[in-house]
Amino acid sequence: MHDKILILDFGSQVTQLIARRIRESHVYSEIHPYDVDEAFIREFAPKGIILSGGPNSVTEPGSPRAPQIVFDLGVPVLGICYGMQTMADQLGGKVELGKLREFGYAEVRAHNHTSFLTGIEDFQTAEGHGMLKVWMSHGDKVADMPAGFKLMASTPSCPIAAMADDERRFYGLQWHPEVTHTAQGRAMIDRFVLVLCNARADWEMGHYVEEAVEKIRAQVGDEHVILGLSGGVDSSVAAALLHRAIGDQLTCVFVDHGLLRQNEAEQVMSTFADHLGVKVIHVDASTAFLSKLAGVTDPEAKRKIIGAEFVEVFQAEANKLTDAQWLAQGTIYPDVIESAGKGKKGAHTIKSHHNVGGLPETLNLKLLEPLRELFKDEVRELGVQLGLPPAMVYRHPFPGPGLGVRILGEVKREFADLLRRADAIFIETLRTTIDKETGKSWYDLTSQAFAVFLPVKSVGVMGDGRTYEYVVALRAVQTLDFMTAHWAHLPHELLGHVSNRIINEVRGINRVVYDISGKPPATIEWE
Repeated sequence: MHDKILILDFGSQVTQLIARRIRESHVYSEIHPYDVDEAFIREFAPKGIILSGGPNSVTEPGSPRAPQIVFDLGVPVLGICYGMQTMADQLGGKVELGKLREFGYAEVRAHNHTSFLTGIEDFQTAEGHGMLKVWMSHGDKVADMPAGFKLMASTPSCPIAAMADDERRFYGLQWHPEVTHTAQGRAMIDRFVLVLCNARADWEMGHYVEEAVEKIRAQVGDEHVILGLSGGVDSSVAAALLHRAIGDQLTCVFVDHGLLRQNEAEQVMSTFADHLGVKVIHVDASTAFLSKLAGVTDPEAKRKIIGAEFVEVFQAEANKLTDAQWLAQGTIYPDVIESAGKGKKGAHTIKSHHNVGGLPETLNLKLLEPLRELFKDEVRELGVQLGLPPAMVYRHPFPGPGLGVRILGEVKREFADLLRRADAIFIETLRTTIDKETGKSWYDLTSQAFAVFLPVKSVGVMGDGRTYEYVVALRAVQTLDFMTAHWAHLPHELLGHVSNRIINEVRGINRVVYDISGKPPATIEWE
């Protein structure tokens, strides 16, 4: 059994980053709603508990509180932002509305050499005070600490920016150590998890393969599994893992919905059917998908239509495979969290995912999600352990609805064909353009890159003729966690080359623009 850290989620949009940081320290962690019952927490047997941030105010009647067992269990507890405030309130301190809110970069002064912060600092002032560069996001603040706590850090506008009770191993931070903007955030997470909780760092993908294979075999037995193979990283790794575990008991269904990247169908069939020996059924359902999407412009409606059509296709294929009892999916942990699933009570759903929720009831198949508890970086690491080609494992993320959410407005076959070709030119150029400073391709230097089709026309001139054709936008971002992202500062020469090729080679497009929006305020995908 792995040592585990329990994260109780109060609705922050970055709660999953806490779990990712802990797992990066090779300790297993899970996110669950703040109001799980006492029995669950005892059975979970955490080595430590983290209370996340959240959008509520502790001063409001009926605002969320942590279960009392959190403070009675005898394990270290770390409260982050709202988590610190509810800790203070529940243990007898006082929280009040802040007169001056803090959002963004801040420098905090450390005090009292507590076990949590000793030796962790970014710089010292002329007076010798240890200082930390952190990321704040709060309105309320702790006005009085509970008995037993001492001041751990402060800012001019937030006199109690962190507090500590070393005897009970309770700690509160008003900043967010989980985000990359907090310079020493990794050291803080490591200090809490590895030192104060004394958790074993034994969460390794090499060991996980064996555990996952055993778990799948025990769950499936001698029954048969059908998996929707999209060609993306998640479904590909799920297919490889399942094939390792149950071999010919797995049948993959590759659905071409007409919204795939260029030559993707051929690549998927070659990799899995020809080289790995996996049973793959290739279904060309493009006409059905595109007809269902005709006239639909709302992004969420498009996602739901594509998801529903996937269910229909799988149902049809499952009926042909009379021995299939399980539907396997490449659902990963961020899908579950972002879709307001596990650990997101009261949080806003940003967008739905076609592979989360509701499928077992409509498919009449048992649901198997072998990657459900893994983050994307862990999935890639698992793929390498399973022997998948690096080019596939480290491919940029591609949404389940495919080009359906990269074509703004109505989806048409004509638009998909134009976008496919433009996107292929962009990706090919990124792969073949090497950055002299790092020696890496710009594809490897970006986390996600793609083209977006805009349903507007603009006037252009080609030769002696006037054109009135469509526009594509190029999008490339750099990010560590996909929760926040910066637009990639691609070389102007690269962008110019891509633009020239698209306009000259893709008849129907006469203008190319580059998206320089970060996340937030924008999302990475346009829809």
